[in-house]
Amino acid sequence: MKKLLSWGVESRGIIPVPIEERTDRTVSKIFFIWFSANFNILSFSAGTLGPVIFGLGLRDTCLCILFFDLLCFAFPSYFTVWGPKLGMRQMIASRYSFGFYGIIIPCILNLIGMCGFCILNCILGGQTLAATADGDLSWAVGIVIIAVISLLVSFCGLSILNWYERLAWIPVFITFVVALGVGGKHLSSPPPETPATAASVLSFASTLAGFAITYSPLSSDFTSYFHPEVSSQKLFWYSYFGFLIPSVTLQCLGAAVAIAATSVPAWGDAYAGGNVGGLLAAMLSPTKGFGKFLTVLLSLSVAGNIAATFYSFTLNLQVFLPFLLVVPRYVFSIVATAIVIPIAIVGAHKFYETLVNFLGLIGYWAAAYVAILLVEHFLFRRNDPTQYDVRIWDKPRRLPSGIPALAAGIASFGLVVPCMAQVWFTGPIAHTTGDIGFEVAFAVSAVLYVPLRALEIRIRKSL
Repeated sequence: MKKLLSWGVESRGIIPVPIEERTDRTVSKIFFIWFSANFNILSFSAGTLGPVIFGLGLRDTCLCILFFDLLCFAFPSYFTVWGPKLGMRQMIASRYSFGFYGIIIPCILNLIGMCGFCILNCILGGQTLAATADGDLSWAVGIVIIAVISLLVSFCGLSILNWYERLAWIPVFITFVVALGVGGKHLSSPPPETPATAASVLSFASTLAGFAITYSPLSSDFTSYFHPEVSSQKLFWYSYFGFLIPSVTLQCLGAAVAIAATSVPAWGDAYAGGNVGGLLAAMLSPTKGFGKFLTVLLSLSVAGNIAATFYSFTLNLQVFLPFLLVVPRYVFSIVATAIVIPIAIVGAHKFYETLVNFLGLIGYWAAAYVAILLVEHFLFRRNDPTQYDVRIWDKPRRLPSGIPALAAGIASFGLVVPCMAQVWFTGPIAHTTGDIGFEVAFAVSAVLYVPLRALEIRIRKSL
């Protein structure tokens, strides 16, 4: 452990960062964390869902992406502002709404969500890496390679992660520029569009929300070392554009390429079975050997997302099981890798089905979580960081009970379920409206939380 610390490996887990150690003023770091985490083939593949799964045309898909990304990325961008003010990781700050034990339930859901994203990224990276080997490399081996690279970055901690994310997007950018250069001529004349229905637009929007809002439970994990006097506005906008620029760009590109694949035989054959890696390799095939090299770089793009997610995973495990606080953070990077690799290998050949079901489902709980935190912060704590007593972060009796937050979140699903539209279930309201589950989860949990929390404060006579 001493040797690892001497090499700069971060061991700090969920213990709040004291104010004297919050010294970082380089706000641009958070831009590159989010930019590299989203500038990859998972964002590209999320855009393909509009035309492939929901039957939307290019214009409707791109408008949907733009509007809902503008809305949904505002939430995780705002929560990054909490890090410098409180010095607390996101799930620790959430104890001031959900309580010491109550936060375990959102933490479990967040762990499942992070594992899911890592699995999807590993599958995509493995697919893409295998596509360059002409059958000499299996998807499983590609998945292991991607996961191990991500493990090495997340193991070292935030300083190495910041360095890696500052550089990781550059080869990916070059690769997509080359891909547009050699394949862009096929994107200029999309086929005529059929009119979009409200149900298909809202169902696709729910998938986009699942992609964006679920960054909220890990936002301040990456900003707790920033100086308390760092501009909150600057931190928000750096985060917001770090999310928005790569996501909107690559999601719209993914939609355009997926539509073009129906009229370009080589692309369509490579894309069979939802093989996004094969599709990108086919786009780059005119550049021959150089194209294969670029495809390898593209496959490694997902490591930026997986490494950041593994980092937050290590912290969430300590919130889920508080007795693990004595175990150094980096040990859990190995645990995360051991969980993700076998599941990714098993699910590799059902990528699209997995992606749609997963992104649709995780958006619901995240919307309720975000709403409860915002109501607590703005209504009960009056947007005042001093209302969060850092000294009680690990004192169950002095923190809120968490009953109002859990009750509001769980009760909201009484209306969320009828508004869900999933492959395996469509509620009676969703039959008419499409999937509006995440909007309903946000609104209902916020409304229910107000009286329940007010009652708790009245009984406890304190926050």
